[in-house]
Amino acid sequence: MLKLIHTADWHLGQTFHGQERHAEHRAFLDWLLDALVDRQADALLVAGDIFDVVNPSLRAQELLYDFIVTAHERLPALDIVLIAGNHDSGNRIELPAPLMRRLRTHALGRVNWLDDGRLDAERLLVPLTDASGDTQAWCLALPFLRPAEVTGHGLGRNVERMDDALPSNDYVGGISRVHEQLIDTARARRHPGQALVAMSHAHLHGAAVSEASERPIVIGGEESISAALFPDDIAYVALGHLHRAQQVGESRIRYSGSPLPLDFSETAYPHQVVEVSLDGEALTGVEAIPVPRPVAMHRIGPGPLDEVVAELESLPHDPERPREQWPWLEVRVVLAAPVPDLRAQIEAAMEGKALRLLRLVRRLPEIQHDNAPARVELDTLGPRRLFELTWQERWGYAPEPEVMTDFDRLLQDVLDDGSEEQPSGGSRP
Repeated sequence: MLKLIHTADWHLGQTFHGQERHAEHRAFLDWLLDALVDRQADALLVAGDIFDVVNPSLRAQELLYDFIVTAHERLPALDIVLIAGNHDSGNRIELPAPLMRRLRTHALGRVNWLDDGRLDAERLLVPLTDASGDTQAWCLALPFLRPAEVTGHGLGRNVERMDDALPSNDYVGGISRVHEQLIDTARARRHPGQALVAMSHAHLHGAAVSEASERPIVIGGEESISAALFPDDIAYVALGHLHRAQQVGESRIRYSGSPLPLDFSETAYPHQVVEVSLDGEALTGVEAIPVPRPVAMHRIGPGPLDEVVAELESLPHDPERPREQWPWLEVRVVLAAPVPDLRAQIEAAMEGKALRLLRLVRRLPEIQHDNAPARVELDTLGPRRLFELTWQERWGYAPEPEVMTDFDRLLQDVLDDGSEEQPSGGSRP
């Protein structure tokens, strides 16, 4: 019998509309430590996006490493498996791996290829042991796969040695090849009675995304993959990337969801970690464990100013709470005309309340003039569509597929290499 805890999308170091969330992340990790001990977990699986940015602050890194050390002290037999997500630097995740292995922690940030062009699958297989030290399962720990790692551009000469080599732009095909080789290696490695548990950071077909806090991992419309990549002999699939907890098609294929809301659009649904029970090769139980929300989030409106003010005045609050635990607040007001002192009126309604206003959204009526083009919000277009429209206006014809492929690659390089945090209230990769 083996008991696993599946979690993902911690985003340690995230700033929320300019406010740091260190206290919230610390509270979650303290709670998680207690949950691991109370439930006598055998393994903890963290399915990517451990940090919020590729160059996390020292304080964010300290949170992670303090957690690992304390978890090992309290549960010396606990196996911890971490994979890099699209927010993480794979190299940074793996940098302390030799030290972390002494704490029974395995950190996988990237995939490697052998000289003959095959995946180095052995390094991605992690044994999961029970309290007596016997291997009861194998974790197929697959970090987020960037296009350069799995297409012809990333494999270089190695892909030319493969039978049925992949087209250079076949990102999803490359991901499929990686999954197939890893699963084949795991099947050969395991003994009868040992389960296979896959862990991946990806967007599966049919999974529900959050309203505003996520965008496709990879531009170009090819980022989502099929759940069929995980055959029936995979007892459980622990997924990361989508912040809404959900199963995809089958109860054995699940996103744990983020433990904390990462945007006001995520406050309406519960956040959790998942307890997974295995008996031999079979999945015997899946239980959602709700995560307490250390700081409340309130989303007011949208509505007329008088209704919003009344709702603000009726909000409960606890003046005895320390300021770092005051609720976050988003206010959305529908206006018939501009109100110059809107923020002052909102702040007056909050006078004396232990609340923190992070975002004030004004909604004004759209006025369309005859023969005038409809107003287009740039943030609804996205960089890809904006590039297409600009090209069309400048040259009088739509860009060719080759041009868009080059643009996609350049944009992906920017997304991969960027170390700055996302603007407050914007979309998140």
